[in-house]
Amino acid sequence: MPTTSSRRAAVTSAADRAPAAPRAKRDRSHYLYIAVIAAVAAGIVVGMVAPDFAVELRPIGTGFVNLIKMMISPIIFCTIVLGIGSVRKAAKVGAVGGIALGYFLTMSLVALGIGLIVGNLLEPGSGLAVTDAVREAGHAQVDAEAESTTEFLLGIIPATMVSAFTEGEVLQTLLIALLAGFALQAMGSAGQPVLRGIEHIQRLVFRILAMVMWAAPVGAFGAMAAVVGSAGVDALRDLAILMVGFYITCFLFVFIVLGALLKMIAGLNILSLFKYLGREFLLILSTSSSESALPRLIAKMEHLGISKPVVGITVPTGYSFNLDGTMIYMTMASLFIADAMGTPMSIGEQIPLLLFLLLASKGAAGVTGAGLATLAGGLQSHKPALVDGIGLIVGIDRFMSEARALTNFAGNAVATVLVGTWTKEIDRERVDQVLAGRLPFDEQTLLDDDHESPVETPEQKELAKA
Repeated sequence: MPTTSSRRAAVTSAADRAPAAPRAKRDRSHYLYIAVIAAVAAGIVVGMVAPDFAVELRPIGTGFVNLIKMMISPIIFCTIVLGIGSVRKAAKVGAVGGIALGYFLTMSLVALGIGLIVGNLLEPGSGLAVTDAVREAGHAQVDAEAESTTEFLLGIIPATMVSAFTEGEVLQTLLIALLAGFALQAMGSAGQPVLRGIEHIQRLVFRILAMVMWAAPVGAFGAMAAVVGSAGVDALRDLAILMVGFYITCFLFVFIVLGALLKMIAGLNILSLFKYLGREFLLILSTSSSESALPRLIAKMEHLGISKPVVGITVPTGYSFNLDGTMIYMTMASLFIADAMGTPMSIGEQIPLLLFLLLASKGAAGVTGAGLATLAGGLQSHKPALVDGIGLIVGIDRFMSEARALTNFAGNAVATVLVGTWTKEIDRERVDQVLAGRLPFDEQTLLDDDHESPVETPEQKELAKA
């Protein structure tokens, strides 16, 4: 009969042989974003101390943004195809798209209206002089190959299915992904192997993106140094009224207009949502481009508890059609230029110009400088006399681009939650858990381990059983 000591020894031996419980992976990504903050501060210092050298660092920031942009097309394609391909009813996808586009148009008009009111109250351009150098700088921003509305619509159709990915056009990728998603949806069970293959590709692409993100401090340093070095302190001081007015307007739009909508419709606090997206806001602030955070916004909105179809359609479409910050910028900049030129516009002149810019801006991605190029092209087509004054804001456009990009990103994040709420494609219990920090986002893979859509519709559950 075994003694007590022998039984203890046997238990100890068995415990030694038992495999140890796997350790939870430590999230070291917070060190990355601390490094980004330090890099932004260092870039500002270098830009002020050695502006000529700082301007030469611009390719570093451009290179990092390009690394992010090369991931956008495959991520959009995989997300939309997986979302649509797993839903049996095509009408649901059409409903999501229709609601999203209606919301985008409404908010664009609201943003234009707010910019119009603030611009008329501030009159920031009064008293500035337009020199020959300013005129030359303004005309240099006009794109001789500016597209008409017809050319823009035809440009959504890629030359080939592959060129949609190689040219990096978001709307072209969106079109191909929609066609592929509906085709797989129609194939039924025969399309399941293809969907599983695309799912594996998505995981690979997100893992590559997570690797690329470790270059963020270097890219942030180069971008911020170049911005500060090229603009200079004088430009900031002379045009401070326009800059401060624009930043305040964007702030009020985000926290009052968008915050009120989010609270009334989804019952969420906008500060909680922005805290969850804090790293993305920091990335945009350091690169002046909302596109740099687009892939992470897709991943985080799915993790938050919004279904793949809603995220896959709303986020990419919003980056071309829901540019609230760009709307406010073009309104205030147009009025600023008109005042500086000594030809202030009446309300009757302002409204047609801004409605024209509303159409002209669709398709302007969240890339640095896109807002200025769109403004220049719109003025050239609708009111050529104002093109001379564009040179007045060239020096500070990169700083205003920060507010544009942040506002555009905030608008698309809120839009995704609202569309998910309206279509009932949001898991509110999961949203509360994620925003409370009980379900942290996986910074290593940018995907949930179960890699399933957080919201499973009855059709998706039935498909999974099959």
